[in-house]
Amino acid sequence: MHIAFAASECVPFAKTGGLADVVGALPPELARLGHQVTVYLPLYASVHPYLISPWKYAVRSITIPFESYNRFVGIVDGGQRNGVQYYFIDCPELFDRKELYGTKTGDYPDNAERFGLYCRAVLEATKQLGVPQVFHVHDWQAALIPVFLRTVYYLDPVLGNAGVVLTIHNAGYQGLFPPITTQRLLFPWEIFTMDRVEQYDNFNFLKGGVVYSDMLTTVSRKYAQEIQTPEFGEKLDDVLRKRAGDLRGILNGVDYSRWDPATDGNLAAHYSADNLAGKAGCRTDLLHAFGLETVKEFTPVIGIVSRFATQKGFDLVEKIAPQLVERDVAVVALGTGEPNYESFFREWAFRHPGQVAVQIRYDDALAHKIEAGSDIFLMPSRYEPCGLNQIYSLKYGAVPVVRATGGLDDTIEEWNAEKGTGTGFKFEDYTPEGLLTAIDHALAVYEDKKSWKKLMLNGMARNYSWEQPAREYAEVYEEVARRRA
Repeated sequence: MHIAFAASECVPFAKTGGLADVVGALPPELARLGHQVTVYLPLYASVHPYLISPWKYAVRSITIPFESYNRFVGIVDGGQRNGVQYYFIDCPELFDRKELYGTKTGDYPDNAERFGLYCRAVLEATKQLGVPQVFHVHDWQAALIPVFLRTVYYLDPVLGNAGVVLTIHNAGYQGLFPPITTQRLLFPWEIFTMDRVEQYDNFNFLKGGVVYSDMLTTVSRKYAQEIQTPEFGEKLDDVLRKRAGDLRGILNGVDYSRWDPATDGNLAAHYSADNLAGKAGCRTDLLHAFGLETVKEFTPVIGIVSRFATQKGFDLVEKIAPQLVERDVAVVALGTGEPNYESFFREWAFRHPGQVAVQIRYDDALAHKIEAGSDIFLMPSRYEPCGLNQIYSLKYGAVPVVRATGGLDDTIEEWNAEKGTGTGFKFEDYTPEGLLTAIDHALAVYEDKKSWKKLMLNGMARNYSWEQPAREYAEVYEEVARRRA
């Protein structure tokens, strides 16, 4: 089967979050299963180093019409990687920018035009490069592909039978724009209604994708249930409940070729479940990287790698910070995000030098070091569609402490001391008390070295590779293709 991926991010070309990891890892796994896979991405400035100069154009020029003007895009051939063909939508005036979606002052004001053009360019490109049986589109940035297919391209003889699967990686990001967007992108005004793309007098890209796609997936079983509730549905719960029969929760996998402490080139020492000796060297290296060399040998290290945002539970961390540093722990944190949480971490580290340290940036190598050098990994998210860091943590023997939501609940099993089962610690109620209780539970078990080692090894034995999720996605594609046939 031929599947075309459309997404705004993909490692190694462009990344702001887990979407990029998924689009980087799932297509090669599908190719290994025997499918033909192409991936279409915007040609951002960050993509340039990965292209061989001079660029090879698969399609020299495509006209993309707007209300009162046209834009002209090229399709750059990115070649094949791991059996997957990559193409890039070249429109410098819209995509050749340092950041993907906006700056610290806010989103780019022309994002509707940028990703409206991207979606239409993908459809036009496939008419020349090969129409797939199924488009697999991701999040709001690609969600207009099914809307275009079922409206503007409804009678197109080439595209008419193509199916669409939409994956919702995070329902909190929807792509909301003024009503006039309908006209500017040349959609018929008939779709600007509450049962199609309109949402509280906004043109909602993600809602349009939900309404017009053949099937929907999201990135964990628990999150597929949660987004159908008012608490987690971000005001789309009603339309998602109507599509419940077409909604599947498929847990993300991880790429163990990049995330394995036995082979990870970012680490000071390698280790595995059979030989944990190297983890001590990774701990020493991590503490040195954060200037915490005075931390005692048996003091547990709590690691954090995250966007600093309320969604990630840092309002809870801020509230328990005074009590947490009263414990015998060290805390290392890496990330960027909302200014108030960046300030919190800086001030926390300033007040407690030698115990708390933070680096306000994203550094992939340092993220690997934190997974390897930490004893406990903290993810107290208010909601978490899937989460990948807790899965990395399992492999690296950093025991997760998480909130029981979304993929965190699906992937972490509560420690049971009597049975010696479980992989981490969870708390249900989104409260500071719930978080602190879970951390204290982890610290108590940490004191029992035999139990802690068993807990670590339980997690390291878990397998969350992409092989099984890829097979589940293939079943969804086949169902869509049957419906379209």
